[in-house]
Amino acid sequence: MPELPEVQTIVNDLNIAGLPGSTVRSARVFWPRTIAVPSPECFCRQVKGKKISAVRRRGKFLVYDFSSGQHLLMHLRMSGRLHLVSKNTRRLKHEHVILSLDDGRQLRLHDTRKFGRIYLVENQEEILGRLGPEPLASGFTAAMLGERLNSRKRMLKPLLLDQTFIAGLGNIYVDEALWEAGIHPCRMASNLSKIEVERLQRAIVLVLERGLRNLGTSLGTGKANFYSVAKHRGRNEDELKVFRRTGMQCLRCKSKIQRILVGQRSTHVCPACQAIPVQSGISKDAKTKTKTNTSGVCS
Repeated sequence: MPELPEVQTIVNDLNIAGLPGSTVRSARVFWPRTIAVPSPECFCRQVKGKKISAVRRRGKFLVYDFSSGQHLLMHLRMSGRLHLVSKNTRRLKHEHVILSLDDGRQLRLHDTRKFGRIYLVENQEEILGRLGPEPLASGFTAAMLGERLNSRKRMLKPLLLDQTFIAGLGNIYVDEALWEAGIHPCRMASNLSKIEVERLQRAIVLVLERGLRNLGTSLGTGKANFYSVAKHRGRNEDELKVFRRTGMQCLRCKSKIQRILVGQRSTHVCPACQAIPVQSGISKDAKTKTKTNTSGVCS
């Protein structure tokens, strides 16, 4: 679930807590599959004695740079969160990886669904090189986005969720950005007008910056929900315009928000603000399903 604003909030927390400069004294792995590369045994051996020189983000990855030149990449997936606690703190059931630091603290990966993954690599580009551009970087312009969209014959929402196209976007912020831009998620990417591309670029930046200001989005109170390292809930739920507002009034035009499926992903749209133009480039099948299928499926 953590997307760019949530992961950046975690990075900010770790930096404020003074994690850079700490040295890993030991590691313990309680769920072996969490360690993607190398083997859990090699991971525990290789990470020992490594000094953390920087903590940063790339897409949805947490990146820990070691002074040795190695990198620890952490992807929280659906339910991962981090705990930075005293070494005397009782271990919780779902804390699957524990890094003990030289200052008496421990960095623990808590992951209820066990989907999170950790990579310890010499060359970070083996993993991060597959990612698309950062949407909050200065180079993410409407011209650059338009060029990338024009070369893709794909439906818009699945494309925006593709981390090789743009890094860091997930279901929440894609729905929010498309609503802000007034664009239907089933539109074909290559058929957006220049004005629509400009609106979409501004909307992506807007919703991500809003999410960052609000320290991320926490939905409900479930165990898999997002909490920062400082154990704070994100405040962005209060400013969501369309995501999980099914049946509620659109804040722009008062129409009822609808939930449909786009590429097997739950998607929230305003049928009036995000209406599909007659010449939209969307396939006839997708149009028909959107209008007639009670589940509202675009595929």
